[in-house]
Amino acid sequence: MVSIAESKSPNVVLIMADDLGYHDLSCYGHNSIKTPVIDQFAKEGIRLTSFYSGSTICTPSRMALLTGSYPSRLGWNRGVIGHIMKRGQGMSQDALTIAEIFKEQGYRTGIFGKWHLGDEPEFLPHQQGFQESFYINKSNNQTKKLWRRDKIVKDPFDNRRLTEEFTNEAVSFIETNKGNPFFLYVPYSAPHFPVQAHPDWKGKSEYGSYGDVVEEMDSRIGEILDALETGGIEKRTIVVFLSDNGPEPLTKESKAKPLRGKKWSALEGGNRVPCIVRFPGKIPRGSETDELIAAIDLLPTLSHACGIDLGDPVKRNHLIDGMNLWDLLTGQGNSKESRKEFLYWHGSDGFQAIRMGEWKLFLKRGDAGMKGKGPALFNLKEDITESEDLSKMFPDKVHLMHETAKKRLASIQANSIPLGNVPGNKQ
Repeated sequence: MVSIAESKSPNVVLIMADDLGYHDLSCYGHNSIKTPVIDQFAKEGIRLTSFYSGSTICTPSRMALLTGSYPSRLGWNRGVIGHIMKRGQGMSQDALTIAEIFKEQGYRTGIFGKWHLGDEPEFLPHQQGFQESFYINKSNNQTKKLWRRDKIVKDPFDNRRLTEEFTNEAVSFIETNKGNPFFLYVPYSAPHFPVQAHPDWKGKSEYGSYGDVVEEMDSRIGEILDALETGGIEKRTIVVFLSDNGPEPLTKESKAKPLRGKKWSALEGGNRVPCIVRFPGKIPRGSETDELIAAIDLLPTLSHACGIDLGDPVKRNHLIDGMNLWDLLTGQGNSKESRKEFLYWHGSDGFQAIRMGEWKLFLKRGDAGMKGKGPALFNLKEDITESEDLSKMFPDKVHLMHETAKKRLASIQANSIPLGNVPGNKQ
């Protein structure tokens, strides 16, 4: 039997920025930050304008991206590794990751960047399907250690050079594995605070240090794309670029315009982020969609694109919430499936809102930054800033969405697994 890898199925390169806001790229409307590489990348693929990250903060966002599941299905409640979450917790080894899925099919798997899914030995990347790893185990403001597999290789690392180092490792991985299908995950730590520019980029941007850091990342992504072209594998490689959540509130320069809210918040600015997908010859060049798509959809979508059958999810310890939306990305149209709903959690205060079609309902209007009691209903197609509450005009819609949310949450609770917990650690 010929494995998927032996049949030369597509490679996958999954690149993720850290705390990059919806407005922080020139192809998403920023007038001062120059991102020519990503802009060109968007012209060669599809730009998504209603794409939602896995969560509003780092750890659950990464859980969702790598498993195709809402983080609460994996036991997440609030916070991130190293902040609010209890010490000794991490993503369970029972959670099936996209790296494990591709590895089982003969793909070479690697991560070069920020992990943030657990810093105990049980929860490191090589325990979750990544054969090669070079990473920081938390955010760049939480640690000074740089790891390769389970060994510290730098302490302290130079924060200004992390983007460069992660890129060098990614390029080397591509050059080494260009003859065999691979799954490459590059979760940059940039532009997460502290925002410190690489010496070669310091002062180059018109938008201060934040612009310097984003513009360096743009250039480094160009190095990864160049490695694919030089290796002759550009046309058989799917490349995805996204951000893990909205902009950090403490980083004033980062924007989510025209959206309201930032990281941690269930408002659009906390969850709606840039996302671009390129696959030459399959995804139409220069295309764009405002259809609802989420990070949890990437695992089933990319698996399908690479000819991988996920099988019966009931056989696993959790259900995949993501949907295969490959037909939507490739412009096939009239796909039998499209995402109709999306659930939103605040980073520390739990479930807060549901989107159904163009409508979004906050169960408590205070969570949407509005005074008074009761829900808040917005039409995102007409009111992307979530400014005009229409709940009193559409009570039937409020009731339907509230009931749907309750059903979805009950289903998640009934089909979930707990967080990983090191022996002796109290839950």
